[in-house]
Amino acid sequence: MPVDLTLTGHDKDLGGGFRVRRLLPAVQRQAVGPFVFFDHFGPVTLAPGASHDVRPHPHIGLATVSYLFDGAIMHRDSLGFEQRITPGAINWMTAGRGIVHSERAPLDLKSTSYVNHGIQLWAALPRGFEEVAPNFEHTPAEAIPTLVLAGTGVRVLIGEAFGRKSPVRTFAHTLYLDVQLEAGEAFELPPLAQELAVYAVDGDITIDAQRLPAHGLAVLAPGAAATLLASQATRLMVIGGDALDGHRFMWWNFVSSRKERIVQASRDWEAQAMGQVPGDAELIALPERRFAAE
Repeated sequence: MPVDLTLTGHDKDLGGGFRVRRLLPAVQRQAVGPFVFFDHFGPVTLAPGASHDVRPHPHIGLATVSYLFDGAIMHRDSLGFEQRITPGAINWMTAGRGIVHSERAPLDLKSTSYVNHGIQLWAALPRGFEEVAPNFEHTPAEAIPTLVLAGTGVRVLIGEAFGRKSPVRTFAHTLYLDVQLEAGEAFELPPLAQELAVYAVDGDITIDAQRLPAHGLAVLAPGAAATLLASQATRLMVIGGDALDGHRFMWWNFVSSRKERIVQASRDWEAQAMGQVPGDAELIALPERRFAAE
């Protein structure tokens, strides 16, 4: 069977009623390719005056990957980038040696009702790039390669697949696909990367006759091809890439191959020495329970 492991994830409250389904990291699996973090949020309807704003907070050693199905989020960071995140676009923020950012509701949407729905990923940076200069890159929806294979729509968000290559720049072989399965149409997924997983966004599917429930993440066996089938139109996300070059320590918003680097980042944030988001004086404090370096 092509499925090695199925993760069902768990619900997590990020505060203010903002709940996500967290698939990675998991006890059974830290990463799939470079991806060490997988949150699926929504669909949630935000009423006028409601706020799911994420105040300024820091990152090191990773890249955040934001992708929306519906809604909008305003990204601002300590480098001075301001970007409205909209459906279909890929927003890749390289934290490297350190960045601070916020994710808030756009001002023009605060007085109206709208639906937010999307995926937030973290990609751990290879050891040789953990301390690169931070950066932010926005790739609009119209720049993402799109194709149809035997009735199945595929958007190549990151990496290369089926003869199409995404313009998103990465630090290692990385794959991220948005797949729209039509009812009753089989989709053949070849082994496009060393490690691969399939996430069922909004409906049950089968992978070589093995059921994957909605909101489940199926980690595929290395080198295995898979036949994906749904009884109704269903959206899938495929993630993967080269295996990480060693274990990563993860605490709060920090990812590193070295424990002492996380300790240093914690001290830097506490001293407000990691930068600020221009015009935004708020911040998220370190958790009371601190990282255990020993």
